[in-house]
Amino acid sequence: MNADNTKGTALVTGASGGIGAVYAERLARRGYDLVLVARNAARLDAVSASIAGARGRSVRPVVADLSDAADLRRIEATLRDDAAITLLVNNAGFGAATPLLSSDVARMEEMIAINVTALTRLTYAAAPAFVARGGGTIINISSIVALAPEVLNGVYGASKAYVLALTQSLQHELGPRGLRAQAVLPGATATEFWNIPGVGGHENLPAEIVMTTEAMVDAALAGLDAGEVVTIPALQDGGEWLSYEAARRAMSPHLGGATPAPRYRAAS
Repeated sequence: MNADNTKGTALVTGASGGIGAVYAERLARRGYDLVLVARNAARLDAVSASIAGARGRSVRPVVADLSDAADLRRIEATLRDDAAITLLVNNAGFGAATPLLSSDVARMEEMIAINVTALTRLTYAAAPAFVARGGGTIINISSIVALAPEVLNGVYGASKAYVLALTQSLQHELGPRGLRAQAVLPGATATEFWNIPGVGGHENLPAEIVMTTEAMVDAALAGLDAGEVVTIPALQDGGEWLSYEAARRAMSPHLGGATPAPRYRAAS
């Protein structure tokens, strides 16, 4: 372990490759020790050994399947009980590109278990612990489909919209108590995510829309450094998001009322 660690420990899920592995390396470079969680033991051990050797950080691999209740509870307990943990990256998840009527509902249920249920339980374990410890950061990996549900599979889009809403609510409620929450909305990224029916790999996507994993994570961390609650790495004009969010907030006070809007009143 590098004795000059002042940032604590980051727990990263889905850390055996892709976005999670890059987050792990970048966070180690920033001075974090690591707890890396994934299902694939061999790949997780390789990532852990590589980072520990290159960065001199303490790296603890934890093999766990977050769709398994017992494994999930183990990671929750780590987040609650390990006072060294100051940052959680909820990265584990998977997606689908098939239309709703062509999708296996059991597979959709599995996706909800990882993208929504596991993420929620880990957040509920980390957030109270971070507040009690005086602060901490939760980074939730969402997707641009949270804002564009017409893209890809509807259940996948809905799961990522949930992640976005939860993150914004976390920051609103617990930001004043020391919690930092960030939702990262990647577009197409060069990972194994795209090895799914209907796509068959990111190599089959137009090259101009595919961002490297390293560029995506570096942009996300730049957004975190800038204090963003929502980071959309591929959105070139940040003013578009600011306008979208301002319109949402402006509409919010008008969403409730005792009287239906005139357009919904029955004709006499």
